[in-house]
Amino acid sequence: MNKGRLFTVFLVVLIDLMGFGIVLPLLPFYAQEFNASPVVIGLLYSIFSFAQLIFSPIWGSLSDRFGRRPIMLLSTFGAVIAYIIFGLAGSLFVLLLSRLIAGVMGGNISTAQAYVADVTNAENRARGMGMIGAAFGLGFVMGPAMAAALIHPAFHEMIASAGFAQTAVWVEANKYALPGFFAAFLSFCSFLLVWFKLEETVDKEAVKKDKTTVRHGVFTPSFWKTLNSGKSASPFFGILLLAAFVLSFGQASLYSAFPLFCDSELGMSPEQVGIQFFWLGLIAVIVQGGLIRPLTKYFAEEKVFLAGNIIMTIGLALIAFAGTISMLTVFLGLMAFGHSLNLPTMNSLISKEADPTRVGAMMGTAQGLSGLGRTIGPTWGGFLFGISPQLPFVATAFVLLITIWIGIKISGKQNLQPVEAVSG
Repeated sequence: MNKGRLFTVFLVVLIDLMGFGIVLPLLPFYAQEFNASPVVIGLLYSIFSFAQLIFSPIWGSLSDRFGRRPIMLLSTFGAVIAYIIFGLAGSLFVLLLSRLIAGVMGGNISTAQAYVADVTNAENRARGMGMIGAAFGLGFVMGPAMAAALIHPAFHEMIASAGFAQTAVWVEANKYALPGFFAAFLSFCSFLLVWFKLEETVDKEAVKKDKTTVRHGVFTPSFWKTLNSGKSASPFFGILLLAAFVLSFGQASLYSAFPLFCDSELGMSPEQVGIQFFWLGLIAVIVQGGLIRPLTKYFAEEKVFLAGNIIMTIGLALIAFAGTISMLTVFLGLMAFGHSLNLPTMNSLISKEADPTRVGAMMGTAQGLSGLGRTIGPTWGGFLFGISPQLPFVATAFVLLITIWIGIKISGKQNLQPVEAVSG
């Protein structure tokens, strides 16, 4: 395992995800400035993921042919443009446009996962994918905390006391602009890191004659053939992709419903909601950045994946019954712990089934299906919240029972030798 390359791609994803973490908890409150309904708030999240559904397989496939580095450069710079538009949004339409552009240019994650697959062996794959997950977690830890600080009146007063009174007045009148601009700055830093530090891992000469990677999107036959290509002809690969869809759907249902639940049922402010996202991210950092390595050393990845699905489902259902902020924190933490177990192990298992020359396309396909889940999830959550504040969490937990069945199925199917022997 090339630790230097792995650490570089970790930093690239971390810095970019910090910007994403700034924007994410603010979206419902920003949209309410334009009198958006819960369903429209869900659409704000869904339009981003719908664009990822279409473009992630394309970016992943192109990264197989032209290299990981150019695709990551393009996606990080695209994020800069999207966040600038977010900061300048003066209407709901422009806000939707910013999320659409961010989704279209969001090829960073699937390409980063393919990069990890390039520089890790089978034994260290889950740990490598865990580092990407830890970058997500840190993004959610640091991003929401930054968002809460940037919109806090005390920060505006500090700007004024530093002699920038007019700037402070503008920031106060456009309190969501500064977080958007700062997120753009972070993505630009990520762009520079890719430009100057990230080495290419794809041998372009070796794949020059391979034309199968040029056109690969959700509307092309090659996308659907990928679901049954190579070793993926077994049901194992197909149901893992189903899990990618369902798990992303389950988590994404929180994006719109959770802030609304916190506001209506517990009277929480945007800053308090940001703290909850901070807590969610902190758990992801601890588990995916550290705990996942010893767990996958002593337990088969399939078993860890199953345990994560069970814990995530229970935690999500319990959120509906949180009567206090403390209870909410515990139940959200339980859900986050389960998701931090199943996400890196699922990505590791998918990457191991991929054709080595088409890892980008395979990971892009998985990311595309995850994008489909993230497209449906927020609108589903917003719609169910309009019926009952508790319904999004209970109903989605029932859907997540599918992932427990998948975990049981793949755990029973695999006849693995002891993991200690493999890793040793």
